[in-house]
Amino acid sequence: MSRRFDMAAFLALAQAVTFVSCDGPSAGASAPANAPREPAVGVVKVSRKSLQRTLVVSAELVPFQQIDVYAKESGYVRKLNVDYGTSVQAGQVMAVLEIPELQMQLEEDQAAIKDATGEVARARNDLERMEAQEKVIHLQFSRLDQVAKSRPGLIAQQEIDDWQGRDLSAEAQVQASRSALESAQSRLGQAEARRRHDQVLFDYSKIVAPFTGVVTKRYANLGTLMQAGTNSSTQALPLVQLSEDHLFRLVIPVPESYVSYIRIGDPVSVRVPSLNRDFPGRVARFSVDVEENTRTMHTEVDVPNPKHVLMPGMYAEATLALESKNAVLAVPAEAVIVEGDLRRVWVVDSQGKAESRPVTIGVETPNDVEVVSGLQEGELVAVGDRSGLHNGQIVHPKEVQLLQYHPEQ
Repeated sequence: MSRRFDMAAFLALAQAVTFVSCDGPSAGASAPANAPREPAVGVVKVSRKSLQRTLVVSAELVPFQQIDVYAKESGYVRKLNVDYGTSVQAGQVMAVLEIPELQMQLEEDQAAIKDATGEVARARNDLERMEAQEKVIHLQFSRLDQVAKSRPGLIAQQEIDDWQGRDLSAEAQVQASRSALESAQSRLGQAEARRRHDQVLFDYSKIVAPFTGVVTKRYANLGTLMQAGTNSSTQALPLVQLSEDHLFRLVIPVPESYVSYIRIGDPVSVRVPSLNRDFPGRVARFSVDVEENTRTMHTEVDVPNPKHVLMPGMYAEATLALESKNAVLAVPAEAVIVEGDLRRVWVVDSQGKAESRPVTIGVETPNDVEVVSGLQEGELVAVGDRSGLHNGQIVHPKEVQLLQYHPEQ
């Protein structure tokens, strides 16, 4: 009997447990004490941060200077000292032209200078001789005139007049010799000016680099006839294309809404994805006007290239710092809900009660947003999915750590 009773009691207890597990607790049963009754909501604290607003613009690296180098005078390429990829210094001779006509002209100029120099020497000798003769005659006339004045009647007046005439004639010859010397000197100056002019033209037979850079193209070979680049009647062929490679520039179209933040000298971070490197740059110049078609302002950023790792045509991303503020109230960007012109956040108070609160925002970055009004430091704001929240709802706040977005990565 005892065993039958125990077995019946066991079967009855098993049925009761099965009923409870399938249908749940009865109306009078209470739930476990640690079972959560409110939904969990991810939150972060409102804190003070330093925020910086940036603008990322893509552009192409171009050399600071890039030109085609032409010949100043026509001639045949006699020496060619550069080729593709040759690095040159400012003033370095890249090619030498053969210009025989100018060489002959220089020889003629030198002969003309020699003749003019001889004329100057002869005219100077004549002047010195005339001056010496005039000095003797003038001295003789002065003596006779002095004696005639001190002792009247001793010397005939005819003789005094004769010597006075000789004195005036000698003085005139001196003036003529001096004029002849000046004419000879003028002819010498003209001959020397012609030689200097022709020498300057002949010096253009040496084509030099106008600035330090690298040869990126070569158009001519040895023996090529180079036409003068100043002659508009013919199609001149350049010798090489020269690019400055120690300094590059980025041409950035800055949108109109950001123009007021651009300043000369502002630092710019330039990232080159193909090299996976960042390079320092600075705002060097801008056009100070907004183009009507694009509503952008032409802005240039100088990027030094001391190790010559950058190359023309590389794609780059420039990050310009527009506005920065220190120690401002900030919340994660995903905590702010945008509804037209309004901004609001969900705040969870110390009692776990949710509240939708409008806020005024300031500086915006990819990660954080400045809160000008509407929140206090230390308050909790909800992040993540908030579609099911309503004002006054009790929630279970759980602080979360958000990932930071870095545009340069």
